[in-house]
Amino acid sequence: MNKKKWLGVAMTAALAIGSLAGCSSDKEATSSKGGKDKITYWAPFSGADGPRMKNIVANYNKSQDKYEVDLQIVPQTDYYKTVDLAFSGQKSAPDLMIMHTDQLTNYAEKNLLKDMTDTIEKNGVKAEDYSDTAWQAGSIGGKQYSIPLDIHPLVLYYNKDMFKAAGLDPEKAPTNREEFVAAAKKLTDESKKQYGFVVPTLWPNQFIYPTVFFQNGGELMKDGKPNYNSPEGVEALTFLSELVTKEKVSPANVQQDGEVTLFLQGKNAMQLNGPWMMEQWDKAGINYGVAPVPQLGTKQQAVYANGHNFVIPASVKDSKKLEGISDFLKYAADNTMEWAKSGQAPASKAIYEQNDEFKKMVQQPQVAKQFEYAKFAPRVANWGQLSEPLWAEVNLALLGKKDPQKALDDANKKAEQLVQK
Repeated sequence: MNKKKWLGVAMTAALAIGSLAGCSSDKEATSSKGGKDKITYWAPFSGADGPRMKNIVANYNKSQDKYEVDLQIVPQTDYYKTVDLAFSGQKSAPDLMIMHTDQLTNYAEKNLLKDMTDTIEKNGVKAEDYSDTAWQAGSIGGKQYSIPLDIHPLVLYYNKDMFKAAGLDPEKAPTNREEFVAAAKKLTDESKKQYGFVVPTLWPNQFIYPTVFFQNGGELMKDGKPNYNSPEGVEALTFLSELVTKEKVSPANVQQDGEVTLFLQGKNAMQLNGPWMMEQWDKAGINYGVAPVPQLGTKQQAVYANGHNFVIPASVKDSKKLEGISDFLKYAADNTMEWAKSGQAPASKAIYEQNDEFKKMVQQPQVAKQFEYAKFAPRVANWGQLSEPLWAEVNLALLGKKDPQKALDDANKKAEQLVQK
């Protein structure tokens, strides 16, 4: 998704906090109409994915008469601020919530999340029913803190009409660096302001740059220290920079969402973005293909990803409530085809491995193909803060304002200072 969509603008902070204030009553928190046990569930799905989760919850509530899941959507812009207020005791915490994979370590290390191991064992939720990559992301220090909903890695989108016009097979996407650069050159026509691949200088480089870095065999953090200016990191940034300066398949100085705009206009043949873009392409009527990210790095196939996970606050200890949460999670694992319709690939094997409807989808199976080698943010509590200097310096390098080595040296120094604080 573009940054705006990622952050979500469907609701304001005031509305969110006002709507969540209703959780404060103990009586309300434990029972609902009809005598069902109430489970309060927070999620940041304020975009197109929101109605999909609402449908899953509504269908679950209709499927049985013991529990009532109360889904409360908080906009992404305010989600973790609201979560922090709840964990600090300034707001009533929910019984269940969604947490991104890159946030898990931050909250688990502060003992704010419940170790779900006992809950899982008692209520029939099984690790083998999920993608191992997704499940392991929630395993921290020998404890299981989450049940995965999905993995959302970077994917390759390409314009089939532009491929055909350039003499390329519209049903065959590039799979490695050589094929990618060759295709990008054929697809570029500067006289028409048409490009093979438009290099973004801002978002979604938080997915693109780490993907090439990981494909080079690199590690963003090593022995607890930033490793941004490693040879693998410099090579990755140099490659992306040279798509503009050397290969000339991209315009320079692309501003936020510029690559999206050009893709919508039929002027950008290939784009690396997330599965959340599907609906936008569909609405625009683009004849596009989707494929796993090519191996643009030098060593291995890998792709940077994030994920949505179900977590339980450590304060939730009521056994009946935990039974209800487990019942809902088991239902969700078997019924997330609705979630897949938003473009995502659920982490439940019952969906991505066994569901025939899922297998017939265009995009979602391509997303799931990457589960095995998807890689997440480093397991450090303050990754968001540590990574800020990296994205700022990557931006400067891609704008041509700094040499890649210098940019990453500077990013590393700034991040090292943050580690020492």
